[in-house]
Amino acid sequence: MSMWLTWWLAFNLATALVYGYDKAIAGGHRRRVPERTLLALALLGGSPGALLAMGLFRHKTAKVSFRRMMIAIVFAQMVLLGILYFQR
Repeated sequence: MSMWLTWWLAFNLATALVYGYDKAIAGGHRRRVPERTLLALALLGGSPGALLAMGLFRHKTAKVSFRRMMIAIVFAQMVLLGILYFQR
């Protein structure tokens, strides 16, 4: 397995774990993970892990502004991948 694929899988696993952690502490007295951090993890390449965690843990799915930002991130990443793919 290539180094980049290994890094990407590990980063997505870490992203999903952060989303799961934030869901687990929601409603408690501990400090939550800021939405900005959750979205930054998705933007930096963890969007598959973020989307998986959102569905699996039902986390941040009711918050429309968060869902819109996730959609924008995924759309931008798909456009960027398309551009990179077709430039070959």
